[in-house]
Order: sequence, then structure tokens, then C-alpha cells
Amino acid sequence: MNRVLWQPDRTRIERSNLHRFMQQAGERTGVNIDSYDRLYRWSIDRPDEFWSLVWDFTGVLSSERGERVLVDGERMPGARWFPEARLNYAENLLRYRDDRPALVFRNEAGLRDSLSYAGLYRRVAQVAAGLRRAGVVEGDRVAGFVPNVIDTAVVMLATASLGAVWTACSPDFGLQGIIDRFGQTTPKVLFTTDGYLYNGKSFNSLQRLAQVLPHLPPLGRLVVIPYLDAAPDLGPVPDAVLLDDFIDPAAMSLEFTQVAFDSPLCILYSSGTTGVPKCIVHGVGGTLLQHLKEHQLHTDLGREDTLFYYATCGWMMWNWMLSGLASGTTLVLFDGSPFAPTATVLWDIVEQEGVTAFGTSAKYIAAQEKAGVRPGQSHRLNSLRTLLSTGSSLTNESFEYVYREVKSDLCLSSISGGTDILSCFALGCSILPVRAGELQCRGLGMAVDIWDEGRPVTSGKGELVCTRPFPAMPIGFWNDSDGQQYRDAYFNTFDNVWAHGDFAELTPAGGVVIHGRSDAVLNPGGVRIGTAEIYRQVEKVEAVQEAVAIGQRWQDDVRVVLFLVLKPGYRLDSVLEQEIRQTIRSNTTPRHVPEKIIQVADIPRTRTGKLVELAIRNTVEGLPVKNLAALANPKALALFRELPQLRC
Repeated sequence: MNRVLWQPDRTRIERSNLHRFMQQAGERTGVNIDSYDRLYRWSIDRPDEFWSLVWDFTGVLSSERGERVLVDGERMPGARWFPEARLNYAENLLRYRDDRPALVFRNEAGLRDSLSYAGLYRRVAQVAAGLRRAGVVEGDRVAGFVPNVIDTAVVMLATASLGAVWTACSPDFGLQGIIDRFGQTTPKVLFTTDGYLYNGKSFNSLQRLAQVLPHLPPLGRLVVIPYLDAAPDLGPVPDAVLLDDFIDPAAMSLEFTQVAFDSPLCILYSSGTTGVPKCIVHGVGGTLLQHLKEHQLHTDLGREDTLFYYATCGWMMWNWMLSGLASGTTLVLFDGSPFAPTATVLWDIVEQEGVTAFGTSAKYIAAQEKAGVRPGQSHRLNSLRTLLSTGSSLTNESFEYVYREVKSDLCLSSISGGTDILSCFALGCSILPVRAGELQCRGLGMAVDIWDEGRPVTSGKGELVCTRPFPAMPIGFWNDSDGQQYRDAYFNTFDNVWAHGDFAELTPAGGVVIHGRSDAVLNPGGVRIGTAEIYRQVEKVEAVQEAVAIGQRWQDDVRVVLFLVLKPGYRLDSVLEQEIRQTIRSNTTPRHVPEKIIQVADIPRTRTGKLVELAIRNTVEGLPVKNLAALANPKALALFRELPQLRC
């Protein structure tokens, strides 16, 4: 069992939302629920009772709830949650209308702006009135080609208030990436800023959109949000209108369109590295209820909290963060590089804004350690209670770094889920200990298990699955009328069981360890090895900046090939190779040791920072990579095409 790095004290446990929820669960059921494990088991065994209590505990607003909670509860897909309910997502996020800050905006250039809950309600009303005048009605798509600014959140909420469907991509997407996404979902109205900032540079979004628009279905309206310039030049998009000319400044109130629980709320996109991105449709009620559970019960958020998640608007964590408004939490938004103007810019914001929950990626935490950043010494982090990490597996060394150099009294919550469910299968928990290398727990109401060859694994590694329905399952894929693409994506491996595509294991303490993506699992000699197991060891080596591993077909078997980006001043020689091999061998098994170790200049990633092992493997094997536009740095992939070391 991994070493305990943090243990909550009795005061923190008893003051937590989860502790109160457990008491209410016990009172409602007459069962003694005095531990997380007992609560989790009850949430899985009695899903109707559990989700009903989540609804009541979090105070979901609705015009109608109905008596039934779950219909066809043994079917996946096919189960229906709260089938009689009528509600509105935006109404739940705008329930507070006081002067407490709702949104705080910061960017890498030093700009700060904020909007109170009362101001947010008025601003959403103005934009919603503009959308209504533009003919937007329930079910229409409204798109954003936008950075993470306040008006992006406003437009999303205005869209949801009408029962329309929001979809977005980050403005750093290439032309084909935008066309592949919005070309499928055909928005009626498209919002954009005039540009965005990154790493000390400004980028013009309007010039890029001018190239994209001829390849999209006709828009009803293109609306430009001034950001870099108070009076931007609309020359590249002459038919566009500025936001202030689109809204109705006299609008002071909102009429929230009441929709069904499983009505579409937003469309997110898969990474698209294996073809045109899948358009994943998420429902109003399932998204709201799942996020309320994850925020209030797993992250312990409330009205006194400030949540800052470093995310772009094309990443699911932006949507996850936005739902924090339903708990009355202050949200901090950021546009720019997490290393500009300095490597500590995000920690500066955590200190200055009194952030209580800070979310980022495992890659960022590893990069901070390698850069020698010591936030606990350079910053006052008194307010910070929770640090969230996702995007990839957080290594044992990163866990140790956080408690050594960030803060010792902190709930470090490594969480894992995905765009597919707009939420998490494994989460943090403020009443449980934190162990190095482990995600603390399976999410409440999520029947997560590990399967291999169609059967549960009593111990060891296998496919991460969910064996029972949950409200946040997507309601389908866009333009998938018979649902076949949806079923193929998640239910093709095991009948009536969600296969998520992660290679994982459950720990004796009730936690979860993610060993990488199932489709990237290495298979030398028929033994399955998760790539994350190798990365955890390689990142211990001082010279290594980044690493990626693939399985290459070789002489009727598979050999492990490790590619490295080294820190400046280092080169791959026999001494360094031996250090890497010995580090891997000493902490894993001989089968984990790569047969080939190759230095490269760069490693391709998706725009959310994830390694693209499959794209690299296909390139090495001479197979096509179907969608280079999905990559943040597609030129890096060419480095792997003709490496002579791979031919011997």
C-alpha cells in the first residue's frame, strides 16, 4: 500500500459537505453510514435513493421534478433519469444574485476584471435577449471560438437559459480543426473575440475565422467580443457585429426555458487524432447533477470558496469549472500561458485571489518541479485547501513534490474521467487520506470496476469499466441517428457495460491507479504494460524533460521503444541510457525496460496536452494519422517517421 502523505483532521472532516451528506443519508435510510466506503456502496446499490438525495442536498432548482428517479435502470445505454423533470441549467448557476464575486478574470498581461453574481445575472439577461432576437430557440446550437474570458461564460449561460446548445473550441485550433467541429454541429450564432494572448504574443482570431467561414454552413450571426482592442477592426469579417450592438442593454431579467432532464446542454469534441472528432452531446440534468456532486461532495466547495482551474474553453474542465457557480463559488478565469510572464504566474493568482481550490494538469505540476519552482516558499498559500490534477496520471514524485514544496496541509486530488462523461470516474475526497500515486476514491454513484476478458479482476490491472448507468452518460453523438457510433465507442468491448478505455487497477485502500490508455498499452511477450508505469520512473531521471513510449512490432513480437526530450545541456549517451534502464528495472519489472531509447527534439501532443502514443505508433509503423489538425504541434510527428534507430 502506498505511503500516506496527508490525513484530514477531525475538524475538517466534521465541517465537510460530505460529512453532512452522510448524516442525511443515514437519517433517510435508517442505515449507519459512517465511512466513505459504506456511502459508496449505498450509492451503487441504491442509485435511485442516492441521486434523489443529491438532488435535495444540493438544492436543484426545477419547475417539476416528478416521482420517478430511474427508469430502465439495467440498460446501458437506455436508462432514463428523472424522466418527468423540467429544469434549466443556467437557472441553477444563476440562483445567487448578490454582490459576491462570481467571476474574476486575469490574463498574462496583468489585466484583472470581475463580475458579481448580480452583475452576471444582468449581463446574461442582456445577451440572452440578443440571442432571442437573432432567432435562437431551444435546440439551436450557439458556438464559441473564444478564449477563457468573462463574456465566454456569459454567452454559454445565455445560450443555456434559452434551452439552446453550447459548443466551443479554443482559438488556438487550426483551420481544419475548427471546420471539423463546427462544420458538423452547424451553429446558428458564432461568438468570437478579436484575438487572444499566449506566451507574450497576441493572435488575431478574425483573420483565421475569415478563412474558416466559407467552409461552414451559413451563420445567422457572427458576434465579435472586443478583447485585445476596444474597437477591433472587423474588416476580415465584414458581416460581423460587435457584442454591444448585439445585446439588449435594457434587459434586466431572464425567462429560463424549462427543458427535459436529458435535453442537450452542450456538445464537446473528442481529440480527433484517429479521424474526424466525435461530437459528444451532454444532457442538462446529468451534467448539472454530476457536477454538483463532484463540487460539493468530492471537492467540498461552497459559497466561501474560490475555484481556479487552468483550462481552455475547448477542454471539458472549463465546463466542469463553470458549474461551480451553482454552488455559489467564485471562479477565477485565466487567458494566457501558465509560464508567462513568469513560471509562477498561476501561483501569483492563487495567492492574490485567495484561491481555495486550484486545478491544473499533471504535466504542469511535473514542469513546475523540473523548473525548480517552490511555491510554498515564494508565496503565501494560506487559503489553499485543495489542489486538483487531471489530464494524465500524476506520478508518485509529483505527489511528493506537492507536499514538500507547495503545502503540507492540502488535499491533493488527482482526478480522472474525460470528455466522454464531462466529469470523473475517480476523484478526490476531503475526508480520506491521500496516498502517493493514487486517486483517492471511485466517484459516488459510479459503479467503477476493473475487468479483463469480460470478468471482474479481483486484484491487478485491467480495463476500467462502469457496470451500471449514471446520469452523466452522454445522451448521444451528434448526427448519429441510430446510436451505433455511440454504442461502438463505449459498449463494443463488453455488453451493457461502459468500457472507458483506461488501463487501471483498484488499490487495497479503495483508491485507483491509472496506468495509461488501453489502446496504448504495450504488449511485449504478451504481457500488458501501461505506459504511465514507465513514465513514472523515467521522470525521476534529472536529465529527462519529457518522454513517450510505444510498442513497435518487431520480429513477430512487440518491443518497447522510449522517446525522450532532454533538458538543455544533456545528450543521450550510454551512461544516461543505463541510468534510465536501471531506474525502470529497479522499480517495475524487466519487461518494462525499453529495448530502444531514442532522443527526439519534440513530442506531439493534443491541444489539451495529452500524449498521442497512437499517432506516434502509427507513424513509426508507416500507417496514416487521420487528423493532424487535432495536434497542437503536428510538425513534431514528422520527427518519428525516418528514425534510423527504429530499423534495427
